[in-house]
Amino acid sequence: MSKKTLRGAIIGAGYFAHNHLNAWAVAEGAEIIAICDRDEDRAGVACSKFDISGNYQDAARMFAELDLDFIDVCTTMETHRELVELAAANGVPVKVQKPIAPNWDDAKALVEACKAADVPLMVHENFRFQMPHQTVAKWLRDGLIGTPTWGRIYFRTWYDIYQNQPYLAEVDRLALLDLGVHVFDLARVYFGEVESLYCQTQTVKSFVTGEDQATAMVRHTSGAVSVVECTYGSCQLPDTIPQTLVHLEGTEGSIKLLQDYKVIVAKADGTREEHDLTPAMRPWAAEPWHCEQDAVVHTIQHFIDGLNNGGTFDTSGEDNLKTFALVMSAYDSAATGQPVNPAKYA
Repeated sequence: MSKKTLRGAIIGAGYFAHNHLNAWAVAEGAEIIAICDRDEDRAGVACSKFDISGNYQDAARMFAELDLDFIDVCTTMETHRELVELAAANGVPVKVQKPIAPNWDDAKALVEACKAADVPLMVHENFRFQMPHQTVAKWLRDGLIGTPTWGRIYFRTWYDIYQNQPYLAEVDRLALLDLGVHVFDLARVYFGEVESLYCQTQTVKSFVTGEDQATAMVRHTSGAVSVVECTYGSCQLPDTIPQTLVHLEGTEGSIKLLQDYKVIVAKADGTREEHDLTPAMRPWAAEPWHCEQDAVVHTIQHFIDGLNNGGTFDTSGEDNLKTFALVMSAYDSAATGQPVNPAKYA
């Protein structure tokens, strides 16, 4: 017997939500039947574009009127706890955008609310689902370069992110919370959990309130060391946005994921391989964003498949708390000038 098509709703119809809507339109096994946004016109535009009948401005009303199999929360982080707890109270599985919350207490509370209600929760951590990183991570797991020992994972750009999200220029916490969650998550994917980290932050652009540059040195429980960099204040040409580049070393070789998804694998036996890991260009996608847009499809499909298999996700709420703990520890380290053990957030 074929599985039923899951019926869900998106909460939030803003800047990034249209990538979600495009992805839901091609994902297998689910459909969006409603959009909820405080701005009725904005929700209406999205409903019209994607032929969705339900246009709501009140999430509680939507839960009361519709029989939903899931919701996809695409709002800003300040609203996540309220919306996720509302979904948990209604027994509806949730996928929520990153960052999971603006602070540790809210992040922990919303994860615990879903756990207490036995409601599946997944965080939309799409960098982990980018095809180049999934491929390189598999190579590491397969032992291509032996035991991983060191790495650099870095996202550096000068791109004007504030044109679409002007509020980012005014927040007290920026690069680590908005971008660091992605890069620290990849560090965990490549090298495992963390026993200590040391971080320094900077503010490069004069009109920005929070930090727009962060550099962390991370000691993993495996013994490997990684350098994690995330910045919106790095002037370089050509600009590599939105690519996260990596240089990984192991006991038997190294892997470099370079600009434009070119990969060089060097082996201890003196051999060298070159690969092209350019991601798919979806019909609605556009360069240079196609890697992220393709990853949204894979992220959403993982959510659907997880719901059909008992609510198991690689980026579950509990797993994402481990990444979020690294972000909080990075802020603690930058404030004190000392290394921090993220176990304090266990």
